[in-house]
Amino acid sequence: MPELDPMAEIRASFFIECEELLEALQDGLETMAEDSGDLETINVVFRAVHSIKGGAGAFGLEALVRFAHRYETVLDAVRSHVMVADGDAIKLFFRAADHLSDLVRESRDNGVLPEAEGNAILTQLDALLGDNGVEEVEETEIDFQPMGLALDLGLPDLDALPPAGPAEFTIHFTPQPELYETGNEPFMILRNLAELGPCEVTCTTENVPLLRDCVSNGGYLAWTVKLCADISQDDIIAVFDFVEGLCDLTIESMQSAPSSKVSPALPDLPPLQDEPPRQIVPEAPAPMPAARSDTPATPKAKAATQPAAKAVVRVDLDRIERLVNLVGELVINQAMLSQSLESSGLSPHSDSMNGLEEFQRLTRDIQDSVMMIRAQPVKSLFQRMSRIVRECSAAVRKDVRLVTEGDTTEVDKTVIERLSDPLTHMIRNAVDHGLETTEDRRAAGKPEQGVVKLTAAHRSGRVIIEVSDDGGGINRPKVQQIAAKKGLIAADANLSDVEIDNLLFLPGFSTATEVSNLSGRGVGMDVVRNAIQSLGGRITITSSPGTGTTFSISLPLTLAVLDGMVVHVAGETMVLPLNLVIETLTIDHDNLEQTRPGMNVVRVRGEFVSLFDLGVELGYRSAQESYLDSVVLLIADEAGSRAALIVDEIQDQRQVVIKGLDESFYRAPGIAAATILGDGQIALILDPADIIAQAQSNASVLSPKLMEMTQ
Repeated sequence: MPELDPMAEIRASFFIECEELLEALQDGLETMAEDSGDLETINVVFRAVHSIKGGAGAFGLEALVRFAHRYETVLDAVRSHVMVADGDAIKLFFRAADHLSDLVRESRDNGVLPEAEGNAILTQLDALLGDNGVEEVEETEIDFQPMGLALDLGLPDLDALPPAGPAEFTIHFTPQPELYETGNEPFMILRNLAELGPCEVTCTTENVPLLRDCVSNGGYLAWTVKLCADISQDDIIAVFDFVEGLCDLTIESMQSAPSSKVSPALPDLPPLQDEPPRQIVPEAPAPMPAARSDTPATPKAKAATQPAAKAVVRVDLDRIERLVNLVGELVINQAMLSQSLESSGLSPHSDSMNGLEEFQRLTRDIQDSVMMIRAQPVKSLFQRMSRIVRECSAAVRKDVRLVTEGDTTEVDKTVIERLSDPLTHMIRNAVDHGLETTEDRRAAGKPEQGVVKLTAAHRSGRVIIEVSDDGGGINRPKVQQIAAKKGLIAADANLSDVEIDNLLFLPGFSTATEVSNLSGRGVGMDVVRNAIQSLGGRITITSSPGTGTTFSISLPLTLAVLDGMVVHVAGETMVLPLNLVIETLTIDHDNLEQTRPGMNVVRVRGEFVSLFDLGVELGYRSAQESYLDSVVLLIADEAGSRAALIVDEIQDQRQVVIKGLDESFYRAPGIAAATILGDGQIALILDPADIIAQAQSNASVLSPKLMEMTQ
């Protein structure tokens, strides 16, 4: 078996850490966009870019280091109050963050780096600095002239400042060569110290060799800093978080005994002078020096806001998938064992049955724990959509703002990955078609800036994700006219608003008048519907003229296991999601009403609910003459709509393992997946809401071609 390359594992950990840092960068920029951001937020943004640069330097990713360095230079100017980040600057920061994400991804995959786009962004970043920027000096041949070396860092003069505060510190700081190799700069550290209070900085040059003996990565300089401020030693240590293990550091306090060598991130550990200089490489995070994306630069703020650290173990997704599959097999075997014992005639109070109940409880606990491992917040997905909005709005020259809610909602990781493409289609559709142009919005009395809202929430045991806009709404007469022109419906068809809206999901349907980079090719919403259905979900549309449109996606929490109700219909065994079943009842003369031939309703506590024969809707049998004494399941979907389904028999309630249907199978409406029961029998898992929607659609007057395409 080949040995694992430790550097490859560390490199992989670095890119995982980059994902977290990019997420923190995105959060910080969004905060800055909302209220310009306080100093702590700006520091979070700066440190995220700085940490990526430091880790990239350790692996020789020069293009990534170069871009991040010039990006952080501008951010440093903002946090040092040299420049103010206005709206245009923050938009540029977002573009730079997007490009930084591209560089990280391409560096990870050994892809082609987008240099042209990066150079254009760097030019604009440099323009923001103006005269405050540091000019990039081209390499030219010059005549060497010995000159005096001035190491004035522009820091405050201790003698010119007010009397010292209650604490005085002397800090001896000697960088090691590895500090420079990882992209860190002593100047930044010294300036952070100066922000703590009045200080005097002295550079020690006694170790600088002759020019002919110098090496490019040699660490020859050292600094002594005298600092007077109302702070603790921990505040000083926090400044050196990024260079822990990459420098020799001594902090002496006039109020306490001098400390020898101090490890910035681990002040309670033994001194480090007996250990060789080393670069700290954490096991799970990236090999960057103690970089934390949630760490503010101001030490006092850090002490107050930093949450307690949690132990995190990074596990390959394949291992989790294998664990989930094993738990699924465990659930199936537990069901088989339960069915065998129950059919054996044992007393419910026997030791075997009591042990079975305990086994069932443990199986459920294991299943819940494994599902929690797979669950992830949708925040990363929502952040990707922020970039889509920026790019689309720039392409169509519209001013658009994305508002997100519920990004902490957790859902199965597999669902998140497969939801990216359909959600991208919907976001582009909202920006391109949903929102009016700036001129039209102004004429309608609306704010010039359009709003696209992306929300997520748990509801009735499912995940509801909505994409809405405050645009002009769906132009239903235009949609119906286009559908009739394409032969999808009869020219004189009388369609409801819901039926017209659903025309948007037909393959090849588009309301765009010309082809653009975003739309007009007839590819979009049909792809979205198919992708959502493949996840066991469904999508609906609500729209109000002049107000806007909302696309609502309903998805299962997980694609692995669910609690179901096992029923028999026309000799077939099927499973319905238990969370959708409100109650069961039996039909009698008092609660059954017929509204028209073939359409029945059932009275439930003073309300009438539509009644559907599950066997008829699935094509197993024809409609029965009488449904008296039939067993009915009262169903309620996540939107609150209710319906009643007729079944032949309710068998029991059990936990079932979801087995996805192969793509080669025809996806019949209302069939979400399949499962294996305790007796080894295969049963279909139903989507009642889809069945009911299909039944209502079949009752409408549509053209044969449309009926064929919607089924």
